Amino acid sequence: MAVGKRDIRDVDLTENGPWSDGPPLELFAQIRSECPVHHTSGFAWFPDEAGFWSATTAQDILTVSRDWETYSSELGGILAANVGFPLELARAMFIGMDPPKHDRIKALFQRGFTPRRIAEHEQEIRAITRRVLDRLEERESCDLVTDVAQPVVSRVIGSFMGIDESEDASWARLVNATLGAGDEDLNPGGVRSAIENDIPLVFERCSRLVAERREHPTDDLTSVLVHAEIEGEKLAEHEIVMGFFLLMAAGNDSTKATYCSAMRALMEDPEQKRLLIEDPSLIPAAVEEALRMFPAFAHFRRTATRDTVLNGQEIKAGEKVVMWYVSSGRDESRYEDPDRFDVHRNPEHQAFGAGGRHFCLGTALARLELQILIEETLARYPDIQLDGTPLHVRSFFLNQLKALPVRLR
Repeated sequence: MAVGKRDIRDVDLTENGPWSDGPPLELFAQIRSECPVHHTSGFAWFPDEAGFWSATTAQDILTVSRDWETYSSELGGILAANVGFPLELARAMFIGMDPPKHDRIKALFQRGFTPRRIAEHEQEIRAITRRVLDRLEERESCDLVTDVAQPVVSRVIGSFMGIDESEDASWARLVNATLGAGDEDLNPGGVRSAIENDIPLVFERCSRLVAERREHPTDDLTSVLVHAEIEGEKLAEHEIVMGFFLLMAAGNDSTKATYCSAMRALMEDPEQKRLLIEDPSLIPAAVEEALRMFPAFAHFRRTATRDTVLNGQEIKAGEKVVMWYVSSGRDESRYEDPDRFDVHRNPEHQAFGAGGRHFCLGTALARLELQILIEETLARYPDIQLDGTPLHVRSFFLNQLKALPVRLR
C-alpha cells in the first residue's frame, strides 16, 4: 500500500484494505522508517475498542517482550482487540498470564517440549507426513493447505493431546472458525458466531475429554492439565479448557502457516528450491528463514502497567502495546534485503517471541515439523509448482494462507 504524501502518523493500521492480501509489508516498512512506535486511534470495524501503540522494530519488540513488569500480558489481554475473545478466557491460558502464575503453569508442560523429548517423536511425525502424502499418489494437483498441512498438523497435535484421529478434522474446523472468525471462508457467521457457537462448543467438547481423563488418566497432555496441581490446588475447569485450547490452537496454526508460506516462496523462486533439493542439509536454515519472513501470528499485545517511554515515545499506563512480528522479521536494520527468501541466511528472528517469559513453548516441535514437512514434500514432488492464486486468511492476527493450489508433477 502506497501511503504517498499522507502523514504516516495518521494511517489506520486496522483498515481492511491493506490486509486483503496478507500483512501490509510496505506500510510496515514506512512505519519502521518514519514512526517506529506508531499510534492507531481505534478500530475501523470495532468502534468501541480502544486504539493501540505499535512496536514495529526488532529492538523495540525485544524491549517489550523482556519487561513483563512494565508490559503485562494479563492486564488487558494478548490480542490488539478483545472482541470475540473475552478477557477472562485469555487470562485462563498461560500465554495470557504474568509471572509468577504464568511460570508455574508453563513449567507443567516444559519437560514434554524440550528439544530432546521432541526429537523422540521424529519418526512418528515423519510417518504421519508420509501417510498424508501417500493419499496424493494418484493426483496431479492438490491444495497444500487443506490436503497436506492441515491433516499433518492436526494429527501431530492430536497425538500429543490424546485426541482420536477420527476427530482431527472436526477439531481443526473448530479451531479455524474460532481464531479465523474474521474470514468468511473459515467462519461464515463471523465474530458473533465464534462467541455464540464456537467457543461454547470448545468448552462442551473439552469438558467431555476432561471428564474422561479424570476417570481414566493417561500420559497425554490433556491428562497433565486435568491432574496438575499448582501449590496444592488443581486448575479450575475454565483454566483446563483454555490450556487445552491454547495448545490445540498453537499446534494447529503455527506449523501449517509457515510451511505453506515457505513452500510458496520456494515455488516462486525455483533456484532456492533447487538448492534444497540438491542439498537437503540446508533445510533447517530454510526453516529459520521461513520463520523470519512468515511468522504464523502477525502480533501479540501487552498493556502498559505504568507510564513509560519506548524508543522516545511516551506511553501511558493502561495503553495497549502491540508487537508486530510480521514487521520485525523484515527490519532493515537487522537483515540485508529483508524481503528476499535466502536459504543461506539462517537468521535469528522473533517468530517464537523475542525472549522473555513468553518465549514459545512449542519451538522445538514447530521446527521439527517444518523440517520434516519440507523435506518430505520436496523429496516426493521436486517439480511441485503453483497452480492458481494463493489466498490469505483475512485476519489481523493470523498470518497464513487458506488456499495454496499446486501441481505436483
